[in-house]
Amino acid sequence: MKSDRLLSILLLLQTRALVPATELAERLEVSVRTIYRDVEALSASGVPVYAERGRNGGIALLPGFRTDVTGLTQDESRALFVLAAQGAHTALGLDAALGSALRKVMAALPAPHRPAAEQTSRRILVDPVRWMSGPPTAVDVGDLHDAVFADRRLRLRYRHSGTDTPRTYTVDPYGLVVKAGVWYLIADLDGEPRLFRADRVRQAALTEEPVVRRAGVEPADVWEALRRQVEERPGGVRLRVRVHRSRLDLFVRLHTGELTGPPEPEEAGEWVRAELAVPEVAWARSLISFGPNLEVCSPPEARGLLAEAAAAVMELYAGNG
Repeated sequence: MKSDRLLSILLLLQTRALVPATELAERLEVSVRTIYRDVEALSASGVPVYAERGRNGGIALLPGFRTDVTGLTQDESRALFVLAAQGAHTALGLDAALGSALRKVMAALPAPHRPAAEQTSRRILVDPVRWMSGPPTAVDVGDLHDAVFADRRLRLRYRHSGTDTPRTYTVDPYGLVVKAGVWYLIADLDGEPRLFRADRVRQAALTEEPVVRRAGVEPADVWEALRRQVEERPGGVRLRVRVHRSRLDLFVRLHTGELTGPPEPEEAGEWVRAELAVPEVAWARSLISFGPNLEVCSPPEARGLLAEAAAAVMELYAGNG
């Protein structure tokens, strides 16, 4: 709607001294000509907006002009209060600031929208912690948060999974990401993107060196590249397995990322067949937790590894009657 677009232009201009018409057109998905027509409409309605021509020109408001219009629709105001329940602000020490900000937003909302926003804050609960994940690890992301905004290199003492001894790295931080309740630092190490779990950082200290980031690369770009590395790892080994139906839901939930396709039921009985793409044969050992409810059919090397693991478990309990 044109009224929504006019309000969007007004709010964008309040955040910047001068905004190129091409940028406004791109953000609002209209033509530059439409932007200039909208500027004329705003001016005709009494808004002190003007256009500067030339290479460095753009659209601007007269200095000092502000409007109290929030521009929030009912759905937008509800979305803000759902966002407040996500919990990320707690780790950043922003609980009090968020509460204050939401009170100001509530006061600025049009009266008809306030009941919906209040109901949303009470009736929509977001718990980012997975089921049965154990007590959460207390992660102090304060140093990492400071490093992201300080534009200086960061020296980390970091413990990798499966090791006890931390290693030291000097990294160029881009930003912080919280995914499924877990905080990550995304940074470059020697010019290559790396992912560091915050709960494995043993020590973090800012250096005096300025941060060195790749030109034109945004934190969202780095995160997307790292996310793809994690989720799209090539499966060098194909495991063919049989799973009992009583454990199929659990199997699919745990191994969705490795499944090459939907499990297929056998012609008769209570079993289904599935194929997993995994990085190495040794990965098959993790399937022993399914006990007699999962059989690895191939390759033979994987069957051998599971047979060895099962024999080791039997030997462990053999002397306990």
